[in-house]
Amino acid sequence: MSRRIFGLEYPQLLLVGFALCVVGALIVAVGTSSASFGVYNAGWDGASQLREEASAVGTDSEIVRNTTRYRTVPAEGTIAVVLSPDQLYGPGSTADLGRFVENGGTVLVADERGAGTNGLLADLGVSARLDGRPLRDERHNYRSPALVTARNVTDHPLTRNVEQLTLNYGTAIDTERAGGADSTRPTILVNTSSFAYLDTDEDGEIDDSERLGQYPVATTEPVGEGRVVVVSDPSVFINAMLDRPDNRAFLRTSLSAHDRLLIDYSHTARLPPLVLAVLAIQESSTLQLLFGAGALGTVGLWGYRPAWLRQSIVGLRGLLDRDGRNVTPETGIEGTEIAALLADRHPDWEDDRVRRVTRGVMMHRHSDENND
Repeated sequence: MSRRIFGLEYPQLLLVGFALCVVGALIVAVGTSSASFGVYNAGWDGASQLREEASAVGTDSEIVRNTTRYRTVPAEGTIAVVLSPDQLYGPGSTADLGRFVENGGTVLVADERGAGTNGLLADLGVSARLDGRPLRDERHNYRSPALVTARNVTDHPLTRNVEQLTLNYGTAIDTERAGGADSTRPTILVNTSSFAYLDTDEDGEIDDSERLGQYPVATTEPVGEGRVVVVSDPSVFINAMLDRPDNRAFLRTSLSAHDRLLIDYSHTARLPPLVLAVLAIQESSTLQLLFGAGALGTVGLWGYRPAWLRQSIVGLRGLLDRDGRNVTPETGIEGTEIAALLADRHPDWEDDRVRRVTRGVMMHRHSDENND
């Protein structure tokens, strides 16, 4: 006699186990992300620790998929983090951000590319601009001149407990450009050493056309009642770099001064499908109503179990038990007994036909008894 576990034989158990593995892999695939700077990416280049750091200092965190959220959230006490957006902010989006800052909100923009992000900075009314060229320091670095350690830190509330920042292929911030007649100069929070330079030709070494000097890598600038903080490398906030001095301290100091953190993914494609679906349901009362109705309908359907559903279940059981030996508790008759009776009465039938008729008889008996 073959052994069964949960009413299934070993081949069936293997099939069920394989199906569960596939379903689990699909759930992980649609619920996580491998995109750089993604909050659902737990890898070295992800930003999954952003929410953990916010929680550690008592700051609530929220993912923003649309800048209309800035219209409803209280600006005072809220910091929004924009990490390396891969899409341009349009006029409507920048207007939402601009009103948020003017009403007392803080926006932290971190990127190493000037194109695109500088347009956002200009629309927000700040004069700081990202240079875009790779920043290197042959003397003060972490294992590589491209991993610059900027140790000249200004005494400021945002740099409390911060003695340096460690960059990973970052750039510099240009604070010399005039942002307009009424603009103010940014306050430099962190500067490099005097041995840093911008690698214009990207050959990995300093040339005659490149000069050594101090370069800002973090600034802050007031806008209305709020402020805009600019960091010249989004990698400062990825999982692997938070352990480098003093990136985690800088992040925590920035977050701890606020009650709420908005992680702005309104202009990036770094959210996994399952998260997008959940966020879409949370943001739409119509989708919430449809989802709730669907869930109630599924529960009711399972409880009522109409004839077509019962027949489908029995048919599925028959497919899992190809040899016709499944047991139907309601009848007390095993498939093997019915198959033996059919084979005795119809010796000319082939085995495959006997199995098909056996499944049909059992399905019919199961349906009739449930209808009773």
